[in-house]
Amino acid sequence: MNTASVFLAKSTVKSGDLNHRCVINFNMGKYNATVPVGKQQFANLEAARNYAHSRKRDAISNLGHYLQQFEEKITARGATVIWAQDAEEARQAILSICREAACKTLVKSKSMVTEEIHLNDFLEKNGIESIETDLGEYIQQLDGEPPYHIVTPAMHKSKEDVARVFAEKLGTPPGLSPQELTQVARVKLREKYVQAEVGVTGANFLLADTGSICITENEGNGRLSNAWPKVHIAITGIEKVLPSINDLQVFWPLLATYGTGQRLTVYNSIISGPRQPGETDGPEQMYVILLDNGRTKLLADPRGREALYCIRCGSCLNACPVYKNIGGHTYDTTYSGPIGKVITPWLRSMHDYKHLSYASSLCGNCTEVCPVKIPLHELLLHNRHEAVARGESTLAERLGWKGWKAAMLSRALMNMAGGKQKSFVINNVFTAWTNGHAPLDFPKKSFSEMYRAGEV
Repeated sequence: MNTASVFLAKSTVKSGDLNHRCVINFNMGKYNATVPVGKQQFANLEAARNYAHSRKRDAISNLGHYLQQFEEKITARGATVIWAQDAEEARQAILSICREAACKTLVKSKSMVTEEIHLNDFLEKNGIESIETDLGEYIQQLDGEPPYHIVTPAMHKSKEDVARVFAEKLGTPPGLSPQELTQVARVKLREKYVQAEVGVTGANFLLADTGSICITENEGNGRLSNAWPKVHIAITGIEKVLPSINDLQVFWPLLATYGTGQRLTVYNSIISGPRQPGETDGPEQMYVILLDNGRTKLLADPRGREALYCIRCGSCLNACPVYKNIGGHTYDTTYSGPIGKVITPWLRSMHDYKHLSYASSLCGNCTEVCPVKIPLHELLLHNRHEAVARGESTLAERLGWKGWKAAMLSRALMNMAGGKQKSFVINNVFTAWTNGHAPLDFPKKSFSEMYRAGEV
């Protein structure tokens, strides 16, 4: 089966899963209750969003300049910058660093880019234990699942599901409370921090003017992952750059508010290299891997490049009616929801993933809630146009639209089929709608026929 067929099959199953819907609605409800409170910290929220959009537009429009500036600054403080064209180059670079450090255990804080390159599986195949230290990611790793959501990886699991996973994988007593489960994870993970030779993190932002990476998190695991091991590897997409450290005064509150409803995330770290002379903690070596992996293809598209403004807050997923019904795993991609539907065809393959751009109601709610004002629903339409322009549409689709155009341009052709014929075709021939809905019953007369007869 191709990716589109798999997506449709999984969507059909998941949309009818009432237990999944119950858990997601409960978790989304808590998010929807906290975000309006977080927004109250802004004297002028629209001004903040406009500023963020403008700064990301500047950063992406001048990406080469700002990345070069970032590299020069952080290299001057002893870090090593590695440019990775694709996932394989990134994986091999990390493996080389790990082998040089004689690494047997690696701790990793939450990073969607490491999910993008399938780092855990790769390291395991090469004899290196890679441990997720974010609690949600740790739960998913124990259960053998990828993250369900960009921000909250285990959003689809209830507290009973987590207790079951811990009992099965860690041998804990069944039915532990969330507090007890958290303490179990804390004890297990602290042991790994002590053992680890290498720590891997992502980066929420890259600061060009200071040559720094920024990590924002709520558990402290990001700080432990980069400070305790002797070697720190930060891997991030090239689009994460910001022109100035001063931009954080807007981006940090926006990310926190739209991501989790907080005024500010609990732990916000600015890291500008390995341990410096006279400092008492921090890694002895620091590497920053800047990953392309299809991003420059998106950058080259004057319209689509706006998707690179994304700060990975996850708000568009929480707002999307499609995501809330079919869940994160149905997409079978690293990035799900509206932003995933926009960027995945560029990062992976337009041929294999163009169907994602059609999995949308185009309600525009994703655009409405985006803190950096990315016009997501418009970019979904742009992707559809791009797929057709590249010749990715099927013969049946092209013939269908050709027939529709001819009919729309001719009132006589439109009136040839009455309500009875239209109802038969929709309910018995083109059954995509009626497969999941009640049959359609068209009026016997069209509006134009009723108008001519003086009936309206």
